[in-house]
Amino acid sequence: MSEFELGNLIYLVLLGAVLVFWFVVQNRDGMGKTLQYVAVWGLIFVGTIAAIGLWEDVRQTVVPSQATFTEDGTLELLRAPDGHYYATLDVNGAPTRFVVDTGATAVVLTRADALRAGFAEDELIYFTEAMTANGAVRTAPVTLDSVAIGPFVDRDVQAYVNSGEMDQSLLGMTYLQRFDRLEISGGKLILER
Repeated sequence: MSEFELGNLIYLVLLGAVLVFWFVVQNRDGMGKTLQYVAVWGLIFVGTIAAIGLWEDVRQTVVPSQATFTEDGTLELLRAPDGHYYATLDVNGAPTRFVVDTGATAVVLTRADALRAGFAEDELIYFTEAMTANGAVRTAPVTLDSVAIGPFVDRDVQAYVNSGEMDQSLLGMTYLQRFDRLEISGGKLILER
């Protein structure tokens, strides 16, 4: 246990002791009711400590690790509960979460992701158009200096910045075609170089 964790534990124990003392003093006439309150607060306290201690395990269940890399150059992405495959890539050094979209022709960034990747708003010139499920949208062509996921680093990747509202950046076929094999099997998207 680190010093930080020990300090947190001491703080929580003291806080719990103060709450118990306050309940006892406040309700000294009705000790039966006070003991019920103490029991309830004790259970809440123990539950909170358990939740904090188990958070990493719970997080892995709710949001499993996104990618597995093997020594032979294979990347495996697990299917998310919503049925999509997600990957976090470093775009110009900025971690960017993408939905893998085999129906998208190109890599498409949201405006917010483009700004995080180092593009200034005034650099984005929306003079091209893309057809989406929601109709035509204006796009700004850009060149990404570097795109990296695990051991795979690509330079000078062509992409577009969407002028419309988009929840997630799209990892389209112009990037996915850089892999020798793309397979969906058993709840995994397998990419291999």
